[in-house]
Amino acid sequence: MPLLPGWMVMIEAQTIRAKAAQLLEQQKSVPNGVPIIEQIVADGSTRSFIRLSFSDINVMCVLPPQDQSFGAAEAAAFYAIGLHLQQQQVPVPAIFGMDAETNMVVCEDLGDTRLHDLLVQENGMTQRVLKQYEQAVRMLARMQVQGGKAFRQQWCWDSPSYDIRLMVEKESGYFLRAFCEQYLHLGFDRAPVETECLQLAKKAAQAPSHFFLHRDFQSRNIMITDDKVRVIDFQGGRLGPLAYDLASLLIDPYAGLENKTQNTLVEVYLDELQQLIEYNPDQLRQELVTLSVQRNLQIIGAYAFLTKTRGKPFFKQFLKPALSTLLNLLEHPENNSYQALRALCKQCQVQLDKQDR
Repeated sequence: MPLLPGWMVMIEAQTIRAKAAQLLEQQKSVPNGVPIIEQIVADGSTRSFIRLSFSDINVMCVLPPQDQSFGAAEAAAFYAIGLHLQQQQVPVPAIFGMDAETNMVVCEDLGDTRLHDLLVQENGMTQRVLKQYEQAVRMLARMQVQGGKAFRQQWCWDSPSYDIRLMVEKESGYFLRAFCEQYLHLGFDRAPVETECLQLAKKAAQAPSHFFLHRDFQSRNIMITDDKVRVIDFQGGRLGPLAYDLASLLIDPYAGLENKTQNTLVEVYLDELQQLIEYNPDQLRQELVTLSVQRNLQIIGAYAFLTKTRGKPFFKQFLKPALSTLLNLLEHPENNSYQALRALCKQCQVQLDKQDR
């Protein structure tokens, strides 16, 4: 019986076990016994995650979507970038190997507790949760600086760097297409909004972009293992600016962090960054304002796409808070030139309220 029905190429449980064991043996880590197999439900990813629980070790098998052309390239990026970050002392899951036939990557199993899970368990921001967030932003600064060193852009499967084209096509364009048009079915004049989105992208592109960029650094991609933060889902990594990943964590709709907490985390992040490199704190704060808007546009586009096109209703609940955050960001003095975008967001808010009635 195939473990993963629906795949164009079925991979049976026995094959997964055998290939994982072989990769572990190559690392001189011979697992004992017949493992228990458990499929882990992913959030927005089309990859499949299989936990193998041997008597002496648990591992995670990450399998690419066999019916999508980019699957092999994404798997190769996960493997190569994971090894690089591991070598740079970034707390990613240990990479044990990649199977050439199936493009399955076997890595360390970090358990089931994400930073977001801890926030929910604690019913909000407690000292325990804040401690983990502070640990996360310190880890982020190190990952960005250390991960940017000797980073090879040929590892990237999507694009080698965070640039204007990506911002316009896959962030602001994603927002306009997936959310405004396909999800809300809004009629609006695209031209002035697109002009402002290009202005926004050009401003964001002024930030130094030779650092490692995770591009989805949020509370559901940060694991808590033995009270330590570990980062996952880095296969979309590339070179980019510092403030983007920081923005991803601070305005994360899953968490809904208060402004006071966000400000505290910015200061902790800057403290760690100053120990690594020289970087003007005021410059970072200005870049954070601009890149927060960029990130927020991407978030809303992604949630709309995942809800409507992928049929994943989990993400619908976060559209309203994400849109509210975007409107608040557009009220910032640094963002007062984006009047058409602000007006469109207000139109979106009205339409979103109508849909929920």
